[in-house]
Amino acid sequence: MRTFRRRAALVCAAALLLAALLPLAPASRARRQTSTEDFESGTKTAYAAAAVFLSTGWWYMDDALIGNLSTDRKTGAQSARVRNVGQLNTQFDFASAGTVTVQHAAFGTDGASTWELWVSTNGGSTYTKVGSTVNTSSTTLTTASFTVNSATAVRLSIRKTGGGANRINIDNVTVNPYAAPPPTSVHLTMGNPSNAVVDVNQPTNYLLDKPQYAVSYNRDKGRPNWVSWHLASSWLGSTPRQDDFRNDTTLPAGWYQVQGTDYSGSGFDRGHHCPSADRTLTVADNSSTFLMTNMMPQAPDNNQGPWANMENYLRTLVTSGNELYIIMGGSGSGGSGSNGGTTTTIANGHVAVPSQVWKVVIVLPSGTNDVSRVTTSTRTIAVIMPNTQGIRTADWKTYRVSVDQVEALTGYDFFSNVPTTIQNVIESVVDNQ
Repeated sequence: MRTFRRRAALVCAAALLLAALLPLAPASRARRQTSTEDFESGTKTAYAAAAVFLSTGWWYMDDALIGNLSTDRKTGAQSARVRNVGQLNTQFDFASAGTVTVQHAAFGTDGASTWELWVSTNGGSTYTKVGSTVNTSSTTLTTASFTVNSATAVRLSIRKTGGGANRINIDNVTVNPYAAPPPTSVHLTMGNPSNAVVDVNQPTNYLLDKPQYAVSYNRDKGRPNWVSWHLASSWLGSTPRQDDFRNDTTLPAGWYQVQGTDYSGSGFDRGHHCPSADRTLTVADNSSTFLMTNMMPQAPDNNQGPWANMENYLRTLVTSGNELYIIMGGSGSGGSGSNGGTTTTIANGHVAVPSQVWKVVIVLPSGTNDVSRVTTSTRTIAVIMPNTQGIRTADWKTYRVSVDQVEALTGYDFFSNVPTTIQNVIESVVDNQ
């Protein structure tokens, strides 16, 4: 009988130990995905310091409780309520943290309070304040955002720092995992005109950051909004033109890939943005310019006439000891190709035809730290040309305008990395050299 009781006691003890350990499992694992604590799953009715197990893991709450009164500001049934200099501290690590957002509001009719976010990257041994002290005065939940940018494990500490006995509610603490920023493209040294991003949810301003040039691609138009590229002697060599026009397989899944043959019979050239002759150092560089994501439907007289002459001129500036930052695109709707009339789309509607073609250029002597070398005396060149026939023999210089005029046409902000006071000068002039 004593043996049976002893065994029963051991089984019971083991079961109790297992039950006690089970909640610790999720709390001990570092979170690797976006995680939000909404304070809906736990119970803590007193301000006395204690640990409470919530949906994200164990939190240590000091001079704080989980409130569910009608005067607690919350998005669900509960939120944390903190008074005096109380704290909400995670007792687990997030695998990383990019941005952290916290919703906050004054409890009931209480006055204003202040609080701060602190983070630890060594398991809670030491903490560092992130961002500014937040003032909470509204009784409506407001979101505060903090940039943590830690690639290593972090713990959070939300600390009330002022307001005395005034209470604040904290809800929906969201931690987004850290993502290393993409390397800065040399082709965007002077700025990203439309803030294009690699995000499938922005299909009309999708960034294709290639080694040879950067593209803001418009899925709905089947062509770029703009292409930006750096042109220096280091990009030039003796590689022949590859002429391998082809679809771009790097576009997001499900997007139509314009084919190399889609312009056939349209009356329009497959007009390069970044020219083939600007990328002649290697076969790979030259071949990249024949991707259809670098093309627009361009009237042959435009493409082969003043446009080609301008491209040739810009390369002479490079061989004379300069480097250039060039951005090109098309605007408007409907061009006139060799078939006559006005055409708005080709390729069964997959590609929109622009009515105008534009380009902006910064010219610098070859060197380093290029943005810092742009001054009010730096030369800029800008043109707007009609995408029509009948201009093959026209002088490209007759189409020169100011960068400001191209910005007014497109809505883009060119050379945004250059100080505004310098932009105001160099973008207002029309080149006359």
